[in-house]
Amino acid sequence: MSRIITYTSGDRAEAVAYLGAAERLTDEQRRVLPMIRERCEASQRDLDHQDLDWGLTIPEALEHLIEGRADAQGTYVGKAYARALQHIIDYCGSDPYDLGVYSKPSTFFGLLDEQLRQHGVPADLLPHGYLFSGPPDEIPFPVPYAIDGPDIGMLPLAKAKPAVDAYRAVRDRIDPDFVYDLDLLTERLEFEHQEWESTKARGLDWYHHDTIFFSING
Repeated sequence: MSRIITYTSGDRAEAVAYLGAAERLTDEQRRVLPMIRERCEASQRDLDHQDLDWGLTIPEALEHLIEGRADAQGTYVGKAYARALQHIIDYCGSDPYDLGVYSKPSTFFGLLDEQLRQHGVPADLLPHGYLFSGPPDEIPFPVPYAIDGPDIGMLPLAKAKPAVDAYRAVRDRIDPDFVYDLDLLTERLEFEHQEWESTKARGLDWYHHDTIFFSING
């Protein structure tokens, strides 16, 4: 089954603040939470239409996260938690955009990492590492991974430009089979960096985006 990688830029602390906030929701969280619930319900309807059962519904997973737990048992519950968390993230950031569709994204980006590593790209800028990094470490309780690996990844916006520069420096030396996807990733990261720099330069008080979040669906 093919998997779609999407991404959005957002405020990491704002997203994490929803988790475990059931007894101390802010006015803004109370305003936004019904919309997140609606998005989770829509995602669950899509799963039901496909006759997919993860052992935990996405709306249930959302409520668990808001309560401050992710303790449901089952082989696939990690996928429900990841999807619910992604809906929280989406409401703390920009509109999501597609990065690409891959039949085996972990395998593909693992091989791309090998290409980049052998030409000197630093470990913290290798794509597989941030595309499959898992949820934020600041979450105050463990969130299980999906059975096929983390469905969420993160890259600090401050690292987008260093990644762009590193990829362009080695582009002509990697296997041509990886160049198209590397170029696409480079273009996306460069755009996010430019948006980040432009918004910071305007001094907008409400803008606190600091992270590019990746979501692997399918």
